[in-house]
This record gives sequence, C-alpha cells and structure tokens, in this order.
Amino acid sequence: MIVRGADRVLVQGITGKQGTHWTGRMQAYGTQVVAGVNPRKAGTEHCGVPVYASAGEAMRETGFDVSVLFIPPLGVRAAAQDAMEAGCARLVVLTEHVPVQDVMELLAMARANGAAVVGPNTAGLVTPAECFVGFMPAFEADVFRPGRVGVISRSGSLGTLVCLNLVQAGFGQSAFIGIGGDPIVGTTTRDALEMLDADERTDAVVVVGEIGGTMEEDAAEYARAMSKPVVAFIAGAASPPGKKMGHAGAIVMGDKGTYASKRKALEAAGVAVLATPSEVGRALHAALG
Repeated sequence: MIVRGADRVLVQGITGKQGTHWTGRMQAYGTQVVAGVNPRKAGTEHCGVPVYASAGEAMRETGFDVSVLFIPPLGVRAAAQDAMEAGCARLVVLTEHVPVQDVMELLAMARANGAAVVGPNTAGLVTPAECFVGFMPAFEADVFRPGRVGVISRSGSLGTLVCLNLVQAGFGQSAFIGIGGDPIVGTTTRDALEMLDADERTDAVVVVGEIGGTMEEDAAEYARAMSKPVVAFIAGAASPPGKKMGHAGAIVMGDKGTYASKRKALEAAGVAVLATPSEVGRALHAALG
C-alpha cells in the first residue's frame, strides 16, 4: 500500500494519547486527516476534525480512503471490521500484541471485502513531502526526502536507519512501506515489492528484512524477474537458532527462516545483500550506475 497526499484518512482511536499526538504530526506534515472515531466522544471535535461513533458513520458523513488504527489489541478486530463494513479498502493497523486468532479473522474479512491491510505491528507508511500514516518520523528531513528509492521494512527502527543512510548517500524515497513485524501480516514483503515494481515513481527498492518466516525468500522469487534493482539488509545474522529476536515474527525453526537461507535466496535472485545498513548508498550507486 502506498499513500498519497490526496488520500483522506480516518483515525480510529483519535482521542487517545498516541492517537492525539500522531494525528497532529500527520496533519502538520500534510496528511488529510478528515475524521476520527471514539464511540464515547461522538459528536465532539478533536484535533480540528469531527469525532464519530463508528467508521460507518464517518464514511456516511465525511468519507475517507484510508483508516489508521490507534486501537488497543483486543479492540482491533472489531475496529477493523467496522472500517471494512463501512467500505474502507485500505487499513493501517499499528497495534502490536493483537491475538493471532483476531489477526486471522481480520485478514479473512479483508479478503472477503477486497480490502488491503498493512500490519499489525507496523510503524506505518510514508510518501515524503506528501503525507504519512502511522508514527514514522516523516518530518525529519535528514531521514525522509523525496526521491526514487522505495523502502520495505519489517522494522520501523531499522527502516528509519536505512532511510537515514539513503539520504546521507544523496538518495531520497519514493515511498516507505512498513509491513510489520508479526508472524502474520496483511501485506507481505513480496506484496510490497510488487507494488513498488509497478510504481512509476520508483527506480530501485531496498528491502529491510529479518530472520524468521519465509517472506524474504518469497520476495526473492519475484525479484528475480524485476528490471528495477533491489538491495537488501537482513537483520539477525548472529542470532542463535530457535530464539525469538525482537519481533514476534523473528523466530527461526530448523533451517527455515534463517539468515543463511534468506541471503542465499536473495543473492540467487540477483539481489545485493548488505552486511550493514550503512552500505546501502554504495550498493545503490553501483546498481543504478
């Protein structure tokens, strides 16, 4: 999912501490936040926009294109259902520790409704100089700058570091897609890679992955046929087998999801795999000539 400046954004959970802070940040950056949801504060105004009892009411009264969820874990499934039943086709689920069963139900609903979901446990989406949805530091000019490199990351902090290194190397970003660090997410690395491959504003892609799961291996299959260069950094090279490192999805079982298996698959597909994030600028200069 790539957000654009013209997208109208609903904030579910707008009146909470995090919802309030990041709504203000998004608005200051240029994101079109048009409404919020909190059933207990329906009929009021918050952050300069109306607050509704449900996403359905917000859609009828105001209309929106994207919903971002600042919702506690046990409320995420119901809030996402509310948004999808209202007709929202794009959801950004920031919350971590959402019960796995709820995530599975949420994604089944998304498939049934033709909706796209980013997350859970995502830091969000950024289109530099246009808008951002979530809690990435889009407003930091030394981290995000308009450019032609798309960035996909399971980690918000590592994604931020790579974006910083890109700017220091003279590049900017066409879009940042934080897919989330949970074992089950709505948008996979391969999904995001396909989006950026089709994006006319993107000339090259950086994939920030980590041990656990097979998303990077799956993405490698697609990268093999791409004309746009892809470089990758995989975190967790020194992690011991069978240990969860950081994200809930970063656990290796047997020979699946290991650093070695991911690196082997990516390099076989022609992807340059970096030893450290600081190498991203040099790798892209080489790839783009």
